[in-house]
Amino acid sequence: MSDSNTTKFSNPSSFILLGIPGLEAAHVWISIPFCAMYAIAILGNFTILFIVKREPSLHVPMYYFLCMLAVTDLVLSTSTLPKMLSIFWFNSRQIDFSACLTQMYFLRCSSMMESGIFVAMAFDRYVAICHPLRHSTTMTNRVVSKIGLAIVLRGGMLVLPYPFLTRRWPYCRTNIIPHTYCEHMAVVNLACTKTHVSNYYGLFVAFLVPGLDLFFITVSYILILRAIFSLPTKDARLKTFGTCVSHLWAILAFYIPVIFSSLTYRFGHNVALWFHVLVANVYLLVPPMLNPIIYGMRTKQIRKLLLRLVTHKGT
Repeated sequence: MSDSNTTKFSNPSSFILLGIPGLEAAHVWISIPFCAMYAIAILGNFTILFIVKREPSLHVPMYYFLCMLAVTDLVLSTSTLPKMLSIFWFNSRQIDFSACLTQMYFLRCSSMMESGIFVAMAFDRYVAICHPLRHSTTMTNRVVSKIGLAIVLRGGMLVLPYPFLTRRWPYCRTNIIPHTYCEHMAVVNLACTKTHVSNYYGLFVAFLVPGLDLFFITVSYILILRAIFSLPTKDARLKTFGTCVSHLWAILAFYIPVIFSSLTYRFGHNVALWFHVLVANVYLLVPPMLNPIIYGMRTKQIRKLLLRLVTHKGT
């Protein structure tokens, strides 16, 4: 290790991202599926935004929330993937200290916003399925705007202490981060002082907020499933149930890696570091790729409009 990485400093000018420790020789091969998933995520989410903006009939709460999710997914993946690919392809591992904190903020903020959007979408589906006659009067544009603002403010305000606390700590061990991006706990672990405030606040945000979101999502879908099983025809029940199951898979694909990553950083000392880093990258790649497919392409209106757009251009 070079002297520059072990010199005592209170505010390092930069950090060194290792990528996936132990799998450095396979970085180029790992980059292939990562790059493919990122490309699908970019294409899929921009397609959703384009179609919803173009089609006035889709200017309703469900698709407004879908657009919020698409924008959040773009921020979530783009805040980390370009730098990650530069590590894999060009061995460009250095990241400026301020850029590291900025990446940490946008990563955490967009992650928390995505969790809030899932709650909003679950509530919208609950009102639409369980109280269809009240949906148009309950989920007005004004209400949707307020929900969207609350999601942004909650994410922005709760995550704001992360970079401020991280900037306060002195770093005197090393400036090497064994990760592909500036994960909060990976950076805090480099500090050479007690970081109980960051640890406790991180636990609060990592578990209480997603825990409450998961609780509200679970309650919403339980009520939705009760309504589904009371539908008069089997075809209607199967169709609506299939849509709900696909939505639940998308939600689980987001929450499970987030919870696993948070737990292993604090308690999973026996988990191989390369495995932990890979799992931590899953929720940056898989949900942004899956969400446009599950929430968008499996939606009949968007699928029809996309086919009409493609066939129109083909002629």
